[in-house]
Amino acid sequence: MTAPILTLAQILNRLTLTARWTLRDHQPGSDGRCPICRVTDCAVATAARDLLTTLKQTRWTGGGGTPDPWQSR
Repeated sequence: MTAPILTLAQILNRLTLTARWTLRDHQPGSDGRCPICRVTDCAVATAARDLLTTLKQTRWTGGGGTPDPWQSR
């Protein structure tokens, strides 16, 4: 993309992907600790989970009859 302007859908998609990557990287190991932060209650993973929960609860629609991207089919 050459333009500096992103649509709302693109921003939401990038936020979702980033949160999923973060959760994958901060997945607790066998000892229950985050492999990056080395704590049992990783604040970064909690923030990523909260973001995904908020995005699902928002149920943003693209308008114009576009189906809800968060609804299971």
